[in-house]
Amino acid sequence: MRAAVVTSFDSPPEYAEWPEPAASSDDSLVVDVLAAALHPRVRSQADGSHYTSTGDLPFVPGIDAVVRDASGRLRYALLHESELGTFAERTVVPREATVPLPDDIDVARVAAAMNPVMSSWVALRRRIAFQPGSRVLVLGATGNAGRLALQVARTLGASEVIAAGRDAHRTASLLGHGADTTIGFDELSRAADVDVVLDYVWGAPTERALVDVVTARSDRSRPLHWVEIGSVAGPTASIPSAAFRAARLDLVGSGIGSVSAPEFGAELPAIAEAVSRGTFDVEARPVPLSDITAVWAEDPGAAGRVVFVP
Repeated sequence: MRAAVVTSFDSPPEYAEWPEPAASSDDSLVVDVLAAALHPRVRSQADGSHYTSTGDLPFVPGIDAVVRDASGRLRYALLHESELGTFAERTVVPREATVPLPDDIDVARVAAAMNPVMSSWVALRRRIAFQPGSRVLVLGATGNAGRLALQVARTLGASEVIAAGRDAHRTASLLGHGADTTIGFDELSRAADVDVVLDYVWGAPTERALVDVVTARSDRSRPLHWVEIGSVAGPTASIPSAAFRAARLDLVGSGIGSVSAPEFGAELPAIAEAVSRGTFDVEARPVPLSDITAVWAEDPGAAGRVVFVP
């Protein structure tokens, strides 16, 4: 069969031959891949920079997809680490890491939405005790996952959702797409009394944001749950110790490891149901998998998430 194959961490995947997959047990399924999205997580997997990387080559990237099983049933499948990912004509998936989908869905839109929706959904459901009525601030709201995090927070019961971004025009456009208020990174004191921060930025912006938010809180003894999800501005941040002493700050991360595979799997049915019924505003751009090398060089921030199709 044909697949996108990573042979070097310094070059894009190539469309090439790969051995046909076989199920290793009754707990796994050989499936046809109908749509698999190019998430930032997949780019870091393919260049070896993700914290789960083993350094082993070659492999087929891709962490999730809309697939069709041997009975003809549509499913969403989530993979963790495997040498055969979802950027292939066929792959093998754990049965418990799949969830059935309706037959009438737009497979590209569902593939584009599931991973970014999952990032904030799982953070709110599994990493903190999120309470309906909470006020939520999303740092890095202009990215695909950040924009969907606004909508996820609203869907899960947030009373107010605030979008923070560096590009004023793009941030302002989020009003009506999940955000009640939009602010720049130099205005975070306006959002100081939130209950939850979903952080897709990290790096130097988060260093400043933590100080700005903590020092401006009207009641520093009120719990502030800061959830680190992404690191588009850098992998490290220097956090002053006073931020923890001067406020009731709970700083946690959300991702593979801090959330177990069974926990991810437990959330899949509700996420898939919400995505399938069109709850979230998603832009998908279907692209033939054979074009992967050319598409890889495109700006990752271009409109619409790339979704590879057969």
